Amino acid sequence: MEEFNIEIKNNGDIAKLYLNGFLDAHTSSELEKCFEKLIEENKYKVVVNFEKLSYISSAGLGVFMAYIETMRGNNGDIKLTNMTEKIYNIFDMLGFPILFEIYNEENTALEKFN
Repeated sequence: MEEFNIEIKNNGDIAKLYLNGFLDAHTSSELEKCFEKLIEENKYKVVVNFEKLSYISSAGLGVFMAYIETMRGNNGDIKLTNMTEKIYNIFDMLGFPILFEIYNEENTALEKFN
C-alpha cells in the first residue's frame, strides 16, 4: 500500500496542508480527520498544496467536496495550489475548477484570502 501523509503549517488564520503520496480510499480518512480537526479549531481558511501528491482517487476528491460548504459557510474556503498536470487533469475532468479556486502558486492562494 502506498503511503500518504499531511504536513500542516499555519499562516495566521490560514491552515496550509501539504499532501504527500497517494490519496485514495485507504488514505482519504486521514484527510477527513485533518479537516475535522481544523473545524474543531475554528480554522476555515485552508490552502491545500498538491506539489508532492502523486495520485488522487474519487474518494480523495470526495473529501474536498464534503468540506467545502462547511468552510465557505464559516467565511472560509479551500483553495488548491501547486497541482501537477496529472492531478490537475483529474480535477478538470470532473469539473472541479468551477467549484474550487485552483492556483499555480501557494502565495497567490494565500493572497486571495486577504
